[in-house]
Amino acid sequence: MTDPKWAKSTERGRYYTDPAGGPDLISITNALGSIAKPALIPWAAGMAADAVIADPIVTARRARTEPTALRKELVAVSREYSERAMDLGTRVHVRAVSLVLNTPHAYDEEVEPYAVQLAAWFRLWRVDFDRDVLAIETTVMHRRYGYAGTGDLWIWLPTGRFRRRQLWLVDYKTSAKKPADTVYDEQPLQLAALRHAPEWLLPDDTSEPAPRVHRTALLNLRPRSHRFIEVPSGRAQFRAFLGAMHTRQYLNDAPSAYPTVVPPWAPGADRKAA
Repeated sequence: MTDPKWAKSTERGRYYTDPAGGPDLISITNALGSIAKPALIPWAAGMAADAVIADPIVTARRARTEPTALRKELVAVSREYSERAMDLGTRVHVRAVSLVLNTPHAYDEEVEPYAVQLAAWFRLWRVDFDRDVLAIETTVMHRRYGYAGTGDLWIWLPTGRFRRRQLWLVDYKTSAKKPADTVYDEQPLQLAALRHAPEWLLPDDTSEPAPRVHRTALLNLRPRSHRFIEVPSGRAQFRAFLGAMHTRQYLNDAPSAYPTVVPPWAPGADRKAA
């Protein structure tokens, strides 16, 4: 994910400012934050366990001498890993833009293996950037439902009958360890939200109708492999996204505390209410 022009971070997560002056639009990734991810708890526990196993003698010593500091560090392990992974994903997206536009990009040893896989995918599909790539890193909006998001790649591929060209909306996903065929539950919903947004923003901050997308897919990039996986993004997935969005908006707007109700005869209660 890159840093879109109209996106902004708030205490309630990412939102987009509407350049036309309308209400702020919740980001698609923010909206999907309401979906439970049960695998995260054992994953975080495993990251902490790996940190202990990496140096058990030092860990045991610190557990006796500075247990509070050690606990704080172990709790932070998974968060720090997630932040590094997000940063890597952002850098890969930036590199992908330079690859498509054929613009200079500083060499990044960690990013380049993913760029090699992306370039291999383009070669495999015989992509001509001028002819086949319709848009990259473009923000779409759905003012009626109040959300916005940024898609990675709109590209024409010969996947229809008799190799007829079809417009694909493709989302890059990077990981150093996950298998190349990994698909998470919320990812079809993310693509459905992007696909069903009726407008996209142009470089001059005006909007126009978004093109009709025929099919949607994840392009999973790994250091030594890649996988192009079509995922559904129809009405069922779009309705599910809207449900997640409404849940997230409720949670974002819900009060942080609620009043305590006490009997009218309790000490300090307002007896006039009785």
